[in-house]
Amino acid sequence: MNFVITTQFLENYGAHQGKGTFAAGEAYWKMKGGSDYLVQDLDRIQDAVAFVAAIAIENGLGAKEFPIEWQTEAEWISKLPDDADYRDFLKEQVLVVSPKQPKVVGRGYPEEV
Repeated sequence: MNFVITTQFLENYGAHQGKGTFAAGEAYWKMKGGSDYLVQDLDRIQDAVAFVAAIAIENGLGAKEFPIEWQTEAEWISKLPDDADYRDFLKEQVLVVSPKQPKVVGRGYPEEV
């Protein structure tokens, strides 16, 4: 079974000046998008979330990225917008990953999946 795990990316604008920490009063976080990961070769959604966390989580002073949504591939497909151009764009942007591969397998929704 395949799953789609969505992440959120945050950037700390405060890290570009001074310490950028909350303690220093310089933290200024902004939402900056995220990614959809199509996870192949796993049978449980919990494992897919943990796998994406292992390869994608960032938790530094300047940036953070973490999973915010998880669903089956079929659920993700059913929620794609009706607008063909936007739907194709989202499918082109998905990152295909697998625990059988050490890095991102590719970008773009595989046609044979």
